[in-house]
Amino acid sequence: MFLSSELVFPSTSDANEYGLIAVGGDLSFERLKLAYQSGIFPWYSQGEPILWYCPDPRMVLLPGALKVSKSMRQVFNSNRFSVTFNTAFEEVIANCKTVNRTLQGQNDTWITDEMQKAYLNLHVKGMAKSVEVWENEKLVGGLYGVEVGNVFCGESMFSKVSNASKVALISLINNSQKNYRLIDCQVYNDHLASLGAKEISRTSFLNYL
Repeated sequence: MFLSSELVFPSTSDANEYGLIAVGGDLSFERLKLAYQSGIFPWYSQGEPILWYCPDPRMVLLPGALKVSKSMRQVFNSNRFSVTFNTAFEEVIANCKTVNRTLQGQNDTWITDEMQKAYLNLHVKGMAKSVEVWENEKLVGGLYGVEVGNVFCGESMFSKVSNASKVALISLINNSQKNYRLIDCQVYNDHLASLGAKEISRTSFLNYL
């Protein structure tokens, strides 16, 4: 389905085998809010039209299923890192855009300039959140995503030093002010699977929303 200016998405059951559900539209706050509330997210590269996905199965992490190794617990409890929430969103998304691209040897990134601006707007309006990991007062890791009720839809994370992104994820789940029922990881990833994430049906995921 090609989107018009009307704020509407097709039924998630209409997604193709890759999870693609719609093309076009815009990244306005209103459309992004509707998308995330419907279990849909944008994912495309610079120069492409906006592509909207709702994959089946869906990769998720239940907080109680998080696997933390003994060595990771030692890192987490060593006081090597300090963690903050929503204090450096702009820096986190900028690092997710540049650090991950460099590590993967890419010339481009799915976090386009348009997406970066759109998620900054989501943050200003209180819907997009970040976790920052600091070492010696320098930002060395973090993650950001979109909060939909008690579900956190993870978008991207980065590390400049070993284990920093894991510390961000553990801190997100352990944040006493938020009791997320589910962390949305979108699509399968070996790294996240090693931390306890698993695939569930699209229907099950939508039930959480």
